[in-house]
Amino acid sequence: MPVGIKNFAPAHFINRELSWLEFNQRVLNEALDTKNPLLERVKFFCITSSNLDEFFEVRVAGLKQQIESDVVERSIDGLTSSEAFRVVTRRVRRMVEQQYRCWREQLKPSLAEHGIRFIELKDLNAVDAKWLEHFYRTQIRPVLTPLAIDPAHPFPQLLNKSLNIIVQLEMHRAGEPLKHLAIVQVPRVLPRLVKLPRADGLQDYLHLGRVIGHFLGDLFPGTKILGYWHFRVTRNSELYIDEEEAANLLKAVENELHNRRKGDAVRLELDNDCPASIRDALLGTLRLTDDDLYIIDGPLNPTRLMAIYEGDHSPELRDPPFVAPVAAALRGETDFFATIRERDILLHHPFENFNSVVELLEQAAEDTKVLAIKQTLYRTGGYPRIVGALMKAVNNGKQVTAVVELRARFDEANNIQWARKLEEAGVHVVYGLVGYKIHGKMCLIVRKDDDMIRRYVHMSSGNYNPTTSRIYTDVGLLTCRPAFGEDATNLFNLLTGVCQFQETRKILVAPFQLHERMLTLIQRESENARKGLPARIIAKMNSLVDQKIIEALYRASQAGVKIDLIVRGICCLRPQVKGISDNITVRSIVDRFLEHSRIFYFENACQPEIFIGSADWMPRNFFRRIEFVFPIEDGNLRERVKSEILDISLADTAKANHLKEDGTYARNTPRKGGPSRRSQVVFVSMALSASEINTHKATTKTKYPKVKLAKGPLAK
Repeated sequence: MPVGIKNFAPAHFINRELSWLEFNQRVLNEALDTKNPLLERVKFFCITSSNLDEFFEVRVAGLKQQIESDVVERSIDGLTSSEAFRVVTRRVRRMVEQQYRCWREQLKPSLAEHGIRFIELKDLNAVDAKWLEHFYRTQIRPVLTPLAIDPAHPFPQLLNKSLNIIVQLEMHRAGEPLKHLAIVQVPRVLPRLVKLPRADGLQDYLHLGRVIGHFLGDLFPGTKILGYWHFRVTRNSELYIDEEEAANLLKAVENELHNRRKGDAVRLELDNDCPASIRDALLGTLRLTDDDLYIIDGPLNPTRLMAIYEGDHSPELRDPPFVAPVAAALRGETDFFATIRERDILLHHPFENFNSVVELLEQAAEDTKVLAIKQTLYRTGGYPRIVGALMKAVNNGKQVTAVVELRARFDEANNIQWARKLEEAGVHVVYGLVGYKIHGKMCLIVRKDDDMIRRYVHMSSGNYNPTTSRIYTDVGLLTCRPAFGEDATNLFNLLTGVCQFQETRKILVAPFQLHERMLTLIQRESENARKGLPARIIAKMNSLVDQKIIEALYRASQAGVKIDLIVRGICCLRPQVKGISDNITVRSIVDRFLEHSRIFYFENACQPEIFIGSADWMPRNFFRRIEFVFPIEDGNLRERVKSEILDISLADTAKANHLKEDGTYARNTPRKGGPSRRSQVVFVSMALSASEINTHKATTKTKYPKVKLAKGPLAK
């Protein structure tokens, strides 16, 4: 180890789970921020809950499993699983309390002021009450199933994250009053919000669970309803598949999806007025303790309130509308292949339209010169144009291969469905390498051009999913450089055939070389800094967890390398520690669009290298997934990535939060008297400036500032 480099102690690292919770706090802060439009605040409120659900299903479930195992280990921050569980529980409770206070004191009253009201059943007038009873009898009652709890009726197997009602009732037998418990599951097939008919433009809603509670006497005739309370169970949702033993991976994943509904309970959410006796009975039945109990003063499962956000409400309650224009390099082009032959094309989503990628696939499916299409599919969303293009290509006689990742978390069932449809259409569907999740994003099109057979490649940090492409920030590249085509061919051969990994010329691939290469690139910056040469690292990603990478960054900081990290979510690196990470800044941007692009910039003594891809700096990405990270070879595109994406993100003073040494975040603010700069608004403005912003303004009346575009071929 070089002189002056210190050994790193657990105190130099931030706990992964606590770092994730700080990310979710930043999401919640957007719901609390009164400068955001009201319905956007509701959206962030719902996302906070959705994030917490997944956190319990995967991360808390994992902690509880570790606690129950015989192995006792410490994470890089020095905590055991039991210690981590305790601090996580305390942090989650503070977050949940703040979240529901936000609903009760801010969001719900503000919605009511704008005509979006949540009505109590006791406040219904006679007309509404009559309508509701008819709605209940015709739309709700037919799908309800009351479930008794007694020796003949054991406690039912409740679905993960389903909303349920536990009912305490009394009936007389032989003249003696007997108390019973029963459960009514709130049907998932029904909207969680019941909208009352209104002719005055008001949006009046009732919670479905409260409506069912109001009519419980109808489900239990001859009894006295003593009380009812809503509750919700979260279960371990990780899939456990032994791929070495599985004869059929698709069938194995299907079986595990069925088992997921029966996973061990890890959290119980319960109405705040539920009696202690009922609470204890539920905890005992679910084999949970008070540590797993969350008392809720508000609607359980707030994610269903997204129906309010998705409804047709006033535009002033939302962010300005934005329709992404076609990328400047592709605007007006009808032959995408000819355009790609002229130069590499960089796509920045959602600020440039993802339809260009879809249209390229559709062109390839119809083009008589195209011989083969090979594509990875991680989260497709079942988009019919993408899947349809692959099917059409088969019908047109082309060789089509789809590498479908069945284990894309919480998209497994959807991917299974589309994998089967692709197979039925004649697409050659494979599921990648045993033991590795296929997370890289790549499409290879082989075309017999007039002069030669040429390979066209699309690679991206994001999924082939037009829905998420409108709300996730991602960067993609279209190229026909021979070295990229050869690398892509070898990679698909690795995924579909039986062969050893062949060293690539341009593309970096995990788990074979990516980790080692990233460490080498960081070390090179350290050596340059010691020689007095320009040295800098800018890295943008979702998560930073890998210990060796963090330690390499610490050493680079000690060598004098200026390091700026843009990490949306988990960051286990502790910045600004004297003598350890003085030269490292970490910021997180949470805004209208989900920051999802992974970009890695290395100054390299004024000969910068930039890599883009699907991999975060986490052990799972480096060692348990197939990931692709590709360099930007075109100098103009490198300048565009640096000046028009990274520099603008680093200059954000509106939505960026700086990570402090103590592991908390503080909002970045402009210097006194300086303007506030919101990077995503700048990206929108740049896209519109390149697409005749005045025309867009005339049709949408959206006010975005004009910005100057960087010079170069893509600035036309």
